[in-house]
Amino acid sequence: MSDLKNRTLTIEKTFNAPVQLVWDAWTQSEHILKWWAPKGMDIKVIEHDFKVGGKWKYAMPMPDGNKFISEGIYKEIVTLKKIVTSADFKPMTENVELQTYFEADGENTKFVFKVIHATEAYCKQQEEMGFYNGWGSAFERLETTLKTLTS
Repeated sequence: MSDLKNRTLTIEKTFNAPVQLVWDAWTQSEHILKWWAPKGMDIKVIEHDFKVGGKWKYAMPMPDGNKFISEGIYKEIVTLKKIVTSADFKPMTENVELQTYFEADGENTKFVFKVIHATEAYCKQQEEMGFYNGWGSAFERLETTLKTLTS
């Protein structure tokens, strides 16, 4: 097993919203629909059983008629603090672990998102495929969603 740091891609953000709101946007289907996909794309929630051992599965219709499937199983949930889940994003990314951390900072939320890959080479390949642009776009949509929820 190669060094964890070299197998992990990380995005850190501070959202201008209270931790409960960021948590709700991340964990409730009606909010996930608004931001999980990159800008210009839609997402369908097929399954969302938010509990340890529960499955989640989302489908994003592609312009060519195919579907991009995101799915996983929740491994660890610490309310308002941490979510750990397995994840497959078929057909591009498989067998990764998502670790999402939430920390209240007054009326803001410090947010850390880590994706852990099986190998260093796979991690590098995912980064080169556009990891930061793809998730960055989704998190911009999350930020916009949070603004609509606070107003």
